[in-house]
Amino acid sequence: MPEGIELPEAHDERGENPFLVPVSVTISILAVLVAAVTLLGHRAHTEELLLQSQATDQWAYYQAKNIRLHEMQSVADMLGALSTQNKEKAAALEEKYKKEVERYEGDKDDISEKAKELEKERDLVSRRADRFDGGEGLIEVGLVICSMTLLTKRRGYWIAGMLIGAGGVVFALTAFLVH
Repeated sequence: MPEGIELPEAHDERGENPFLVPVSVTISILAVLVAAVTLLGHRAHTEELLLQSQATDQWAYYQAKNIRLHEMQSVADMLGALSTQNKEKAAALEEKYKKEVERYEGDKDDISEKAKELEKERDLVSRRADRFDGGEGLIEVGLVICSMTLLTKRRGYWIAGMLIGAGGVVFALTAFLVH
């Protein structure tokens, strides 16, 4: 009983598969390119998530400032509406809270602007990551099509695989041009 399945040798009628070495080298190069583009894509997605987290933190900070602003406005309004025995002290407190309201309004605008900048940067990184992902997919398709050459011994698969792989590399490189 045989211990395994025997596969036919990789050669044609004349002896050796003429595409074996060049196609194998091409497949190796495409595999390295897939690994590099995959790494760049993963890093871009990680940066995207980090920026999203930072933007979310900024919006939470904005909300906290907004809540404090409304609290200060309420206290200032109440001090203005209530009649107290010491009107000077009430007026001083009301003025103090109005200054706090102005400070919180200024802080809110700065925080909002920073959050919007982080969101713009996140969107840019997201577009880059999408380019890396698309390039990765094309290079993988090119790699698979090149490997078909070893099975079919048809040069057209090798050329098509190289062209698709090169297209994937170019597409991935366009990620560096996204602004």
